[in-house]
Amino acid sequence: MNNLRPESMERINTPKLADRFIEEQIAQIRETVKDEKVLLALSGGVDSSVVAALLIKAIKKQLICVHVNHGLMRKGESEEVVEVFRNQLDANLIYVDASERFLKLLEGVQEPERKRKIIGNEFIKVFDEEAIKLQDVSFLAQGTIYPDILESDGVKAHHNVGGLPEDMQFRLVEPLKFLYKDEVRTVGDALGLPYSMVYRQPFPGPGLGVRCLGAITRDRLEAVRESDAILRDEISKAGLSTQIWQYFTVVPDFRSTGVRDGKRAFDWPVIIRAVNTVDAMTATVPEIDYAVLKKVSDRILSEVPGVCRVLYDLSPKGPATIEWE
Repeated sequence: MNNLRPESMERINTPKLADRFIEEQIAQIRETVKDEKVLLALSGGVDSSVVAALLIKAIKKQLICVHVNHGLMRKGESEEVVEVFRNQLDANLIYVDASERFLKLLEGVQEPERKRKIIGNEFIKVFDEEAIKLQDVSFLAQGTIYPDILESDGVKAHHNVGGLPEDMQFRLVEPLKFLYKDEVRTVGDALGLPYSMVYRQPFPGPGLGVRCLGAITRDRLEAVRESDAILRDEISKAGLSTQIWQYFTVVPDFRSTGVRDGKRAFDWPVIIRAVNTVDAMTATVPEIDYAVLKKVSDRILSEVPGVCRVLYDLSPKGPATIEWE
């Protein structure tokens, strides 16, 4: 299979070109899939969401989406996947709440790479278990985009699901494989997906597991989730959501002295991280207006239990990385 983008292919940068791309892909998908079933791991990220919406338009209930909630999603993300795809688009969606399963495996695990491996391997197991239950599925859809192919030098090492048993014998459906990220977003807009889904920030596969630093505890995980939701809300209200490439909070595994209700407290700090970048190889720190940062800080300190400090990370990449773990 030729994995190079055709030189004659136009940049999809207008609604008209996006509509034409959608029509062409619908015809191609129908011709390829015919009356067979297609399986898709739907994370809620931009690429898998656009693939899901496109396939629903083309083959409706022949598409089977599997959304695995590993308990490390941002606030409201799994709920949004169910609302948009099951309730609005009438998708054939299997929702798996595996939160307890993941959190139990992660108890006491401090080393970042070990956390990542546990989360990644367990996700594959959960997806495999759901796939094995299904019958007569011939195709696996993936949200592969063109940078994935370029980064893997044309080798199919970029499989999004990965690790599927060889005896499953799925054939691949990758309708976005020649698109860049900005083109995927244009197509997502044309398909009518919500803004929050189409313009979702980059989010690591292990999710909040690498933003709850050290061994994950349920209370600190909730502190990360709630503080992150406050930060995203206030950045959006300030009209900065399209001006900052990525912004999130982290909660480290140590406590700091504070004062609450006139008494000494021993609570966590919350660290705000925001960066701008073109290629994620280097990154700068944006100068967010102090009034915005103060509003975020005030809300976190008053609304998130167990927190006594809010800090802003001023470190560029390098020497720092974007994520803390």
